[in-house]
Amino acid sequence: MKNARIAVLGSFVQDLAFSVDSFPQPGATRIGRFFTGPGGKGSNQAVAAHRQGVETLFIGAVGDDLFGQGYKEWSSREGLSTSLETLRDYPTGAASIVVNARAENAIVVALGANEHLTPTHTITALNSIANPSVLLLQAESSLESAEAALRWARERGVLSIFNPAPINPDISIELLTLADCITPNETEAAYLLERVSGRTYSEDFTKLSDQSIREICEPLPSATIVLTLGGAGSLLYQRGEPHKAMRGVQKGEIVRTESLSVNAIDTTGAGDAFNGGLAAGLARFEGDVRKALRYATVVAGLSTTRPGTAPAMPQFNEVEDYKTFYEKGA
Repeated sequence: MKNARIAVLGSFVQDLAFSVDSFPQPGATRIGRFFTGPGGKGSNQAVAAHRQGVETLFIGAVGDDLFGQGYKEWSSREGLSTSLETLRDYPTGAASIVVNARAENAIVVALGANEHLTPTHTITALNSIANPSVLLLQAESSLESAEAALRWARERGVLSIFNPAPINPDISIELLTLADCITPNETEAAYLLERVSGRTYSEDFTKLSDQSIREICEPLPSATIVLTLGGAGSLLYQRGEPHKAMRGVQKGEIVRTESLSVNAIDTTGAGDAFNGGLAAGLARFEGDVRKALRYATVVAGLSTTRPGTAPAMPQFNEVEDYKTFYEKGA
């Protein structure tokens, strides 16, 4: 995929989703509605970026089974370029998702082949790209491969975005240091801060002053920290000097972006939509951080207006309808 501008390294899982009025209590059974489709943080983020008309390559691992074959066929129909390592000894990842009437979700993930994606496959796939703009990755697949990819990006000056989700106890300080930008939600940020500083944080980040944000997030070693805040939007703290591919933000700045007002019916995958939208925005708008953040906000917001994860990612023409929002202040 020599023309890819975005490389996404991460997980694919087959989503097995159930929609119910309310979550069942232990020992109880609920009658609901069923949906199955492609999911996984890596694949979701790759689809979100790809649907914005930015050439994207997804790098991941699947098992030699029906779910893996089904994903290869689905991604081909989607037009998403992939480099998939097929592992005979491990099953394709799968997730059980339950969504209630309030659009809240509860998820169990079995990572399977994702945990065994090899650095050799990863680097070979990355080397097939001529001039990538952004590397995007998460903590839902092999962290050994993630580290190899981050080192690859650092050596070549490629902007890297690490979404430290889900919470993974094997995330190291070195991984955070290698990433140019990290994009945790509030829970993930509190976890990372406790890992690096030994302090427990329970603050509502949406209520903190800019100075408090600077003081609290200072222990995190990444230069750019983007906190996703659900219905409250997002918050960027430019802790260090921005990557050379980024513009519109300076060291020490705080950028707050409000959320998009929509009628949400399923928030599953909204964080993935934001990350894929952010990578696409940075590539599309030549590193304009503020515009990319607003663009990502539109992608995430629209993804919550329909059920599912990858299939719920909006197309470029849908996002274009909100051009006045993402070009606000541009």
